[in-house]
Amino acid sequence: MVKTTHVGSLPRTQDVVDFIFAREQEKPFDQGAFDSCMTQAVSATVKKQLEAGIDIVSDGETSKISYATYVKDRYTGFSGDSPRNAPADLKMFPGFLERLANDGGTPQYARPMCTGEVRSKGQGELQKDIANLKTAMAEHGAERGFMNAASPGVISLFLQNDFYPTREGYLAALADAMKEEYETIVGSGLDLQLDCPDLALSRHMLFNDLSDAEFIKIAQMHVEALNHALSGVPAEKVRIHICWGNYEGPHCCDIAMDTVFAPLMAAKARYVLFETSNPRDAHEWTVFRDRKAEIPDDKVLVPGVIDSTTNFVEHPEVVAQRIERFTGIVGADRVIAGSDCGFGTFAGFGAVDPDIAYAKLRSLSDGAALAKGRA
Repeated sequence: MVKTTHVGSLPRTQDVVDFIFAREQEKPFDQGAFDSCMTQAVSATVKKQLEAGIDIVSDGETSKISYATYVKDRYTGFSGDSPRNAPADLKMFPGFLERLANDGGTPQYARPMCTGEVRSKGQGELQKDIANLKTAMAEHGAERGFMNAASPGVISLFLQNDFYPTREGYLAALADAMKEEYETIVGSGLDLQLDCPDLALSRHMLFNDLSDAEFIKIAQMHVEALNHALSGVPAEKVRIHICWGNYEGPHCCDIAMDTVFAPLMAAKARYVLFETSNPRDAHEWTVFRDRKAEIPDDKVLVPGVIDSTTNFVEHPEVVAQRIERFTGIVGADRVIAGSDCGFGTFAGFGAVDPDIAYAKLRSLSDGAALAKGRA
C-alpha cells in the first residue's frame, strides 16, 4: 500500500501566529501561555492530519516563524538583516512582483546575517516541539511522525554569511552546529526531514551569475556539508525535500531536475521528496523514469501529488495517476504520496485557505487508496 505524508508546514491558527510574532518582534508575552498554545495547536494539527488520512504526520512546524529562519532564535551568531533578492523569474515580470508585494506575497520576516560564530543555544525549544508532537501522536493514535529541520545549505541561502572567510567555512560551521539538532530528532524516535530548496531554488535566487555546471559544484558542496552533519544518523530515518520555491509565479527559471538529480541522489537520506504537481515542473517525473538505473535501491520516492500554492482541490483520480507514474518506476513499496511543498512556509502567510489545505490532503489520501485498489 502506498502511504501518505506531506512536506511539513501546515496552516497555523491566529492565536499561534500572534504568539510567534510577539516573540519575533520582541514584544512581551507569557511564556507559559505560549507553550500551552503550541501544545494545543499541535494536538489539533495532528488530529486533522489523521482525519484527512495522512499516515506519516508532522507538528505542522507550528512553533516556527519559518522553516529556515527559525535557526536565528536557536543559535548564536545572527544579527542585523540579510539582503533581499527576489527570484529571477519574478524579476522578469515586475508588475506581478509588485502585486505580490502589495498583497503580502513577499513576507518581510527577519532574515539576519551571520555576523558571529554559529553555536547552539541548547535544544530546549526543539525538545518542546518533540514533546508536543509525540504527545499528540499518542493522544490521537498516529504511528509515525517526522520533524522538519533546516539544512546547512538553506540556512546559508536565507541567512547569508558576513563572518566566515568562505562559503565552505560557513557551511562547515552550520553543519557542525546543526548536527546535534538532527541527532536529537532521530534519537526521539521521529523521522528527520531536511528542507533543501537550496539545491534548486537558490539557482535562480542567489546564483544567477553562475552556469549550471558551476552551480552543481555549489549544490555538491551543500550535500557534502549536509552528509557531514548526518554522519551520526542512519539514512533510513532521514527525508530530504527539494523544491524550486513554494510560491505561485512563472517559475520559468527553474533549474531542470535532470541537472540536480545526481547531487540529490547523493544525499544521505532514504526518502526523497520533490515537486511533480505544479504546472511548470509536472513533466519532471520522466527524469526518474529515464534515470531509473541511477536511483539507489534503498531510496524511497515521495513525489508531490498535490500542489501547495493553489486552491484547486485535486481530483483523487489525478492524484492516483500521479502516484502510478512512480510506482511503475520503482514499485509501490518504494513510493509514498506527498505534497509539492508545505502549506504554511511562513507563519501567518499561506496561499491556500486552511480548510482547503486539509481538503487537498484528503484528496491525496483518497487518490492513494485508488492507486492501491488498481495495483
